[in-house]
Amino acid sequence: MDLLETIKSRRSIRKFSSVDVGDVDLMRILEAGRWAPSGLNNQPWRFLVFREDEVKEEAAKLTHYGRIIRDASVNIAVFSDESAAYDQTKDLLAIGACIQNMLLEAHSIGLGAVWLGEILKNKELFSRLFNIPHGFELMAVVAIGHRAEEGKIPERKPVKDLLF
Repeated sequence: MDLLETIKSRRSIRKFSSVDVGDVDLMRILEAGRWAPSGLNNQPWRFLVFREDEVKEEAAKLTHYGRIIRDASVNIAVFSDESAAYDQTKDLLAIGACIQNMLLEAHSIGLGAVWLGEILKNKELFSRLFNIPHGFELMAVVAIGHRAEEGKIPERKPVKDLLF
């Protein structure tokens, strides 16, 4: 698939079928995230993968969008690691690029995914639930599965309206 076509056709998928995502596909998605650019190549992201029903249920309680976490075959919690910090702004941008890479790879292999940020209001509770080490801060949860919907086509402003 052409890269620009991949970018333009990717959608946030919030409904998944019950078909599991295999480990090979999961590793491809994590590998795509791993190759995101970062300042001084510090790679400030860390991942926690969870797919067990009981664990998903507990995590789902921490967000208004819990149904998405429960229904996803697999979830990837993305953290910033302060021990790898270089510059806060650059690190946050790098983690965003990491997440975007994972979303694009999921789409390119025929899976659906969505970047969940609302759960951040309970990031301390999430960290306690998973016994996350000190110095790791939750940035997002990426829910992944086989699509049970196509996703809405978002409107985009013309490039000319974005230039100044």
